[in-house]
Amino acid sequence: AGGAYVPLDPNYPSERLAFILEDTKTPVLLTQQRLLSGLPAHSAQTICLDTAWAIIAQESQENSPVKTHSENLAYVIYTSGSTGKPKGVQIAHRHLVNSTTARITYYQEPVSSFLLLSSFAFDSSVAGIFWTLCSGGILCLPQEGLQLDIPKLLELIVQNHVSHLLSLPSLYTILLQESKPEQLTSLRTVIVAGESCPAELVQRHHQLPSKPSLFNEYGPTEGTVWSSVYHCRSQQIKEQVSIGQPIANTQIYLLNSHLQPVPIGVIGEVYISGDSLARGYLNQAALTSEKFIPNPFSDRPGMRLYKTGDLARYLSDRNIEFLGRLDQQVKIG
Repeated sequence: AGGAYVPLDPNYPSERLAFILEDTKTPVLLTQQRLLSGLPAHSAQTICLDTAWAIIAQESQENSPVKTHSENLAYVIYTSGSTGKPKGVQIAHRHLVNSTTARITYYQEPVSSFLLLSSFAFDSSVAGIFWTLCSGGILCLPQEGLQLDIPKLLELIVQNHVSHLLSLPSLYTILLQESKPEQLTSLRTVIVAGESCPAELVQRHHQLPSKPSLFNEYGPTEGTVWSSVYHCRSQQIKEQVSIGQPIANTQIYLLNSHLQPVPIGVIGEVYISGDSLARGYLNQAALTSEKFIPNPFSDRPGMRLYKTGDLARYLSDRNIEFLGRLDQQVKIG
């Protein structure tokens, strides 16, 4: 229809839902009848997708004329700010296209069935939804509440012949611990992200008889889901699993406090640039200017750096080692 979508998790506190609805001035709210009682007061037109089909059926079946272009917003996803005020990250169509195209190009194993474990309100869902559908695969959606029911998830993997999985390392660890080897034989590609990946997880993963590939992704919401990736091969296991190297059309800089690149092995702050970088924060111009700054290393007009607040260092093989958050560390440079 040409509009941007704003995912709302029904489990969010009412205050957070109210803030997002007000901040976005949402004109249309798609929901279900059973969720209406949990919604805060709002001015959006509400459509219940499970009970309003008689009304919806009266509308034209013709495609609406859409004049969307690459700079229009595809979605706004809210992340928690350091002050507690949610930040609406604005992702345009071109950012999403670059992120999804990079994913299709990088991962050689085609998606036949993807198990979506994350909430729609988290940007990791974007990876599964658009990667899978653009590849002609099946998107497997667990029923509400099953995301942490390990036996049920293992059943879903078997029943739906799930080939691809994107999970928190901690959740994948539990899946490996609780599964029987034959329950994971359909897996071809497993991606972990959102937490540091322990070396023990890589070791346990490579004990699977079916030998699926394991990848460790890194990236903030402001970079459209992912910014770097590392292929975790068993012979390359070290104490700290790397976050790899930048994805296509993305640049990662490790800089000191003077915005100068740091040498290999020296800790720097992670700055991200490239074609997947978000437009900025909705209705927060000052914060956008603070976090998204001109890129002094690029000759392309309008290129920016996103200041992540993460710390990392280059390893001798040019892969990147993630070292935590800047606000939990001593000043660098």
